[in-house]
Amino acid sequence: MLARGEVDRASARREDADWIAAAWADGATRVLVLDKGQALARFGEGEAGLVLVPPAQAPDGVRFLLGVDAAGTAYFGVAGPAGGLGAGPPPLPGSGLALPGAGVHPVALRQAAHLLGDRDAGLFTHAVALSNWHARHTHCPRCGTPTVPAPAGHARHCPTDGSEHFPRIDPAVIMLVTDGEDRCLLARNRQWPARRVSILAGFVEPGESAEQAVIREVREETGIGVSAVRYLGSQPWPMPQSLMLGFRAQAGQGQQITVDDEEIAEARWFSRAELSSQIAAGEILLPPPVSIAHRIIESWYGEPIPGTW
Repeated sequence: MLARGEVDRASARREDADWIAAAWADGATRVLVLDKGQALARFGEGEAGLVLVPPAQAPDGVRFLLGVDAAGTAYFGVAGPAGGLGAGPPPLPGSGLALPGAGVHPVALRQAAHLLGDRDAGLFTHAVALSNWHARHTHCPRCGTPTVPAPAGHARHCPTDGSEHFPRIDPAVIMLVTDGEDRCLLARNRQWPARRVSILAGFVEPGESAEQAVIREVREETGIGVSAVRYLGSQPWPMPQSLMLGFRAQAGQGQQITVDDEEIAEARWFSRAELSSQIAAGEILLPPPVSIAHRIIESWYGEPIPGTW
């Protein structure tokens, strides 16, 4: 759901300071304002759209080019206070999934992404990723000098040693494991609510391939050995800076689940019938549709899974 977009990222324009300045001066340019990771969105019946403003109405803050659409309209993001740009209640908690009623409201990416069109979902994801990176990388790692954002916001420069620094992402694997009966392995992280379950996931370590990370993480978290690791797809997850790499894997026969008792509280196998009945009874909750985890589970299930997440 987050790997969508209709706007060309215009990477060839990022080093053209004159073009960047002209685009910012153009009243037709549209700006997405991020205030503490939230943006204003206008909600209607079952859908939402971002509130985009001309540059003259944007606040001061770190600015970054998001791209140019087919009509030639440039899009920027700005990390700064939204101020009086829109009406609505106080910002919703960034980790929550509750959605507001009709009108203009500040929302976090994971709250509203599944209601946004391709253009807005892509702009929001891109902007959140850059905003998070700028907020976390304010000083030169070589000499400690405060760095300066480049005009297009896709790099930071150190004025002391002249070094350039670019956004970083953390690769993470997320995998659906099945057994000989084609049951899927779902687990609950100790930090999650009591009923929340999902597929296993973990970060790729230095010097490790993504496939090796799948095998290691499944073994560490559940004691299950897997093979036949197969790549499915990826999703940006800029909360704060991950790239989720989705996989399927096959468990060997005759193995017992042994959770690590540190990160994983419980894990078990589910048939499709068991998954459906327990969701319907409210006994378990899956990750929301905005996540690649939900999509991977649905790909195994064979059809959209009914429920409220």
